[in-house]
Amino acid sequence: TGADRPADLVQRQFVADRPNQLWVADITYVATWRGFAYVAFVIDVFSRHIVGWRVASSMRTDLVLDALEQAVWARGGAEGVIHHSDRGSQYLSIRYSERLAEAGMESSVGSRGDSYDNALAETINGLYKTEVIRPRGPWRTVDDVEYATLEWIDWFNNRRLLKPIGDIPPVEFEMAYYRQEEESAIAA
Repeated sequence: TGADRPADLVQRQFVADRPNQLWVADITYVATWRGFAYVAFVIDVFSRHIVGWRVASSMRTDLVLDALEQAVWARGGAEGVIHHSDRGSQYLSIRYSERLAEAGMESSVGSRGDSYDNALAETINGLYKTEVIRPRGPWRTVDDVEYATLEWIDWFNNRRLLKPIGDIPPVEFEMAYYRQEEESAIAA
C-alpha cells in the first residue's frame, strides 16, 4: 500500500538550515579490471560534507548500511535527520528502513527513475567521477578505488572550495555555523 512507502519529503528542495537536518544518499559505480566497484555516499545537504561512504565489490544492502553507519557514528547520532535517497532496492530494503527508524531518522524517497529527485547526491557523484575516477583510471582493483576515494573525500571535505557554500570547504562551513551558534548562545 502507499502508506508503507516513504514519501518524498524533499520535493527537489535540497536546502538545510543547519547540519544534520537533511542527508542525501546514493550509489555510483567504477569499472575495474576485476569487475565493478560500487561506491555509496551519505552527504549532509547543509554543507555538502560527505559524512558516510563505503566502497565494495557488490551492491548488496550492506554497502549502503555501512555508509549509513559511518555517517551516524561520525555525527554522534542522527535523531530527527531526514534521509533522502532514490528508490534503489538497497535503500528500500527492510534492513535499511529498520536502521533508519532505529536511528530516529525520517525516510524520504524520490520518484522512480528521476535523477532530479536526488540531484544533490548525483552532483557529488559527478564531481567524484570528474575529479578522481576518470583522471586516475583505469582502475585495477576495488581496493585501489577505495584508497583513492578515501583520499578524495578527505580533500573534498577539508580543502575543496564549494561555490554553493561561499567558496569554502564543507568542514569550514560547518565550523562557522557552530561558532555562530555558540556566539548567539553566549549573547543570549
